[in-house]
Amino acid sequence: MGRVIRAQRKGAGSVFKSHTHHRKGPAKFRSLDFGERNGYLKGVVTEIIHDPGRGAPLARVSFRHPFRYKKQKELFVAAEGMYTGQFLYCGKKATLVVGNVLPLRSIPEGAVVCNVEHHVGDRGVLARASGDCAIVISHNPDNDTTRVKLPSGSKKIVPSGCRAMIGQVA
Repeated sequence: MGRVIRAQRKGAGSVFKSHTHHRKGPAKFRSLDFGERNGYLKGVVTEIIHDPGRGAPLARVSFRHPFRYKKQKELFVAAEGMYTGQFLYCGKKATLVVGNVLPLRSIPEGAVVCNVEHHVGDRGVLARASGDCAIVISHNPDNDTTRVKLPSGSKKIVPSGCRAMIGQVA
């Protein structure tokens, strides 16, 4: 590897540093707990906010704390059709409505999902960019896996316990 000579350096601008100071925070699902594994938890969308440096809007969702008398605020990637004041349900027994978070084994084949977990409990990593969605292709109950078609067109096999949000990213 050679060096960048002085004449080349004179032409280049400064190295770009993104302004991360104004970002709202990491957009993740709730951490996986007993309530979500066995039943469901109800949250309410308090606001939908713009995050600098990200195309997709974020939804601030407020849940009751499972065992303390206080609220728990989470930042979710907003699905298309979400609105402030909407009730969201997270868990195994949640209904199939846009914005709800369910494990893949509870989602029927052909459903459009976003913000899919890659490993159980990693809080959502796949199909999170604006307008993205993944499609549940098939379930394999023998080894408890689900096949998902990603926005790139590639098909990925993930554990059926992984959670996903119903709908397409706004």
